Amino acid sequence: MDKLTEKIARNASVVAGATLLSRVLGFLRDVIIAFALGAGPLGDAFFVAFRIPNLLRRLFAEGSLTMAFVPVFTRTRQEQGLSPAFTLARSTRLWLLLTLGLLTAIALPAAGPLTYLIAPGLSRHAQTFELTVSLVRICFPYIIFISLVALCMGILNSLNHFLAPALAPCILNLVLIFAALYAVGTGRSVPFSLAVGVLIAGFCQYLLQQPFLKKQGFSWKGPRPVNNQNLKKVGRLMLPSVLGSAVYQLNIVLNTILASFLAQGSISFLYYADRLVQFPLGVFGVAISTAALPGLAGLAASGKRREFLSTLGQTISLTLFISLPATAGLIGLREPLVQTLFSRGAFGLQAVQGTSMALAGYSLGLPAFCSIRSMVSAFYALEDARTPVRVASFCLLLNLCLGLLLMQPLAHTGLALAVSLSSWANVILLGLSLKRKSGVWFNWDRNILIMIFLSLFIGGGSFLTADWGWAALLLIPAWAGLYYLAASYFQLPETRMITRMIGSLAGRRP
Repeated sequence: MDKLTEKIARNASVVAGATLLSRVLGFLRDVIIAFALGAGPLGDAFFVAFRIPNLLRRLFAEGSLTMAFVPVFTRTRQEQGLSPAFTLARSTRLWLLLTLGLLTAIALPAAGPLTYLIAPGLSRHAQTFELTVSLVRICFPYIIFISLVALCMGILNSLNHFLAPALAPCILNLVLIFAALYAVGTGRSVPFSLAVGVLIAGFCQYLLQQPFLKKQGFSWKGPRPVNNQNLKKVGRLMLPSVLGSAVYQLNIVLNTILASFLAQGSISFLYYADRLVQFPLGVFGVAISTAALPGLAGLAASGKRREFLSTLGQTISLTLFISLPATAGLIGLREPLVQTLFSRGAFGLQAVQGTSMALAGYSLGLPAFCSIRSMVSAFYALEDARTPVRVASFCLLLNLCLGLLLMQPLAHTGLALAVSLSSWANVILLGLSLKRKSGVWFNWDRNILIMIFLSLFIGGGSFLTADWGWAALLLIPAWAGLYYLAASYFQLPETRMITRMIGSLAGRRP
């Protein structure tokens, strides 16, 4: 492992640690929301309303702005210095406020048609549909605050600071926990309380970033030219990246549309299952890709193509090393996981079974979900936003066809499985495109086969203990330790990297 890859791993460990805290709070949040809302009409209404600004967040923020902003900010800082880079950041914020402010002003009076567009099946239930429309009007302005948070993340990550942006989701989880408990304790409407909590949380997440930006020497006061030349570069990258993010988000929208025609509760089953998959994806997959983007952008800006490809290959290997056993564990322990975390209050046996089956479908795609993020980061670091768009567009159509094909025999589980299969197609096509563009960057060697074999062993063992219920979850650290020891025995290089990461975080060299 080269020094940059180890630096990426160390930064990823910081993001992973903060994200782990966020995910733990997120699970607590979902447990409380499941208790208060269950997996019925009230839950469907809130999740659809919350999904709309979340879709736009990924479209204008993490899905496009961050990917386009970080490479240009990094190159500007390397070639021109910090002052022009900071000017770029201020100009970007101005355009964000103008664009998203206008979008919000249009969306609020059009909340009804927007809700119908996202979940047309809900219109069959007038009361649920009207509730969803009201919640959309409350939640929608969240997009403004969370997009500004994403811009702050791009600035801080480019300056090699990863902690504050990774902690931001903790604020959202804490506020929503308080909002749900407040509503239950006072007898107020839980969906409305949660919707207001979303808006408050967005503002608080933005405030959290400001002291850390100031510590890096950045201030929002200063020149912010509307016609900034570097901003035009961000725009040229961002336009295709918005299209690419739109294609990705359309997958989620299509699943919501299709699920709205299935039995009531299907949207909630998919939501809770997705939350469980998001735990390893956020802690490891997103952490690695977030830490990798600035490093890959720096190598691309310096013209170090060989080091770029080597670093990307090692990053994907580390991703697979973690995500493959996580996939096996999620599938093997799907029912005790869902039952232990959510089965209380309004979340009954039918919800446990429905969510467990959706979790199995989503889990099969976990290594692909994790790998796609790092591979797309590589294309953006090369300032190539078109290839991921073309690949994602094809996979969107594939997901739609598979969803329509599989939802009849498998209901909502078929929709989850369609997402996983189309994501694996995305990985294969991105990998082939990168090989044609830059040469060989990844080898399916002995180490990958060992990871797969060990993960299958972990999955089989987890499945055999699933009947133990919550007690089976106590064995998760033992399975993780066994996997690590076996990987060390086979001398997989990822184990040495993780050992160095742990030593670095503990303040010593191993």
